[in-house]
Amino acid sequence: MRGVKRGVLYGAGAYALWGLFPLYWPLLKPAGAAEILAHRIMWSLITVAAVLAVTRNWGWIRALRPRRLGLLTLAAVMISVNWGVFIYAVNSGRTIEAALGYFINPLISVVFGVVIFRERLRAWQWGAVGLGAAAVVLLTADYGEPPWIALILAFSFGVYGLLKKFANMPSAESLGVETAAMFVPALVLALALEGRGDAAFGHAGLGDAALLATTGLVTAFPLMMFNAAAIRLPLSMIGMLQYLAPALQFLIGLLVQGEEMPASRWTGFLLVWLALIVLTWDGLRTARRTARMPEPVSEAA
Repeated sequence: MRGVKRGVLYGAGAYALWGLFPLYWPLLKPAGAAEILAHRIMWSLITVAAVLAVTRNWGWIRALRPRRLGLLTLAAVMISVNWGVFIYAVNSGRTIEAALGYFINPLISVVFGVVIFRERLRAWQWGAVGLGAAAVVLLTADYGEPPWIALILAFSFGVYGLLKKFANMPSAESLGVETAAMFVPALVLALALEGRGDAAFGHAGLGDAALLATTGLVTAFPLMMFNAAAIRLPLSMIGMLQYLAPALQFLIGLLVQGEEMPASRWTGFLLVWLALIVLTWDGLRTARRTARMPEPVSEAA
């Protein structure tokens, strides 16, 4: 029980920190989203390399095969898109739409299960997916266009998770490979912004430069907390905790940043939340049923 309690604390801490990101990224202005993304990738690689050096954990590099490297490189592209779009959304006053992306991400994962793994959905899962689709249609009418930020965040993170599942590598080592794969493009982007005179790093004061340098810690620290939670908690409990991050992001957008939420938008979000309640309830019910099933008796040879 002590391990479970610590796991809950680690998991809640990780998702709470991710949920508070909308308060952090605006502090990095006048740096734009592209520059923040470039520095996040570069400083994350430095941070992870330091952690691996302290733990002397380098043996996994020799076991890195081309297939896994290819999967993690694709994952690096997906998470870079996700990070960049999220930073842009927060710093352009669209935090609530970004939160929507992470709310609908579990529904996207269900769809991936059907399309890629040929899983058969239960009736309640179909109902949840239907509610999510109805919410997207309603929000499209409200915004006047599809909620592209939410959809890009949901799909990019969903594909990222899928690639990580296939790669099957611990998160710290995986983040090291991913940021190494994107380090050169990030460095080129940072230098290009510097050459155009659009870079803030080194030009907006020591405090701004220091904040940009902390993006590596801000990325790695909650990830390590999540790892500590994942080895102590069942997946069902992790699944419950994951809603904490978009809930905090939504509240920050609504209460701190003062973003608009007309009645039609509330209706769309309520449909998404209802879909998540149905999905979570069905998952917990199925897990309980599976746990109660007697194990098959094996016959002696």
